[in-house]
Amino acid sequence: RFVVCFLSFCRFFSKKARKMDEFQGAEETSFVVDEVSNIIKESVEGAIGGNAYQHNKVNQWTSNVVEQCLNQLTKLGKPFKYIVTCVIMQKNGAGLHTASSCFWDNTSDGSCTVRWENKTMYCIVSVFGLAI
Repeated sequence: RFVVCFLSFCRFFSKKARKMDEFQGAEETSFVVDEVSNIIKESVEGAIGGNAYQHNKVNQWTSNVVEQCLNQLTKLGKPFKYIVTCVIMQKNGAGLHTASSCFWDNTSDGSCTVRWENKTMYCIVSVFGLAI
């Protein structure tokens, strides 16, 4: 009985291990929103940090944010083409409305948008990942 139970136990965990490997394999090649969101937040903090809004620095900040995002995304080594957009807007009471639409494969492609703000500005970053 012990041998039969032990073999059943081994088969059960063998199947579990295979499913776990499949899950990890899928995660290695899928668009993980939490992972991308963290990359965006770190990139914005690194590029803008605690700075106050300065019109003459916005071009440099937006370039730095998208470059840092792309660098970190490519380091993930996932089979994606990435599109990164960044908008920096001074907090002055004006409205901003944006929209996007994508025609893609929902099972493999994905997107993530993060709104970051401090006392003087908003920074909205979107990342689109398209599976290769």
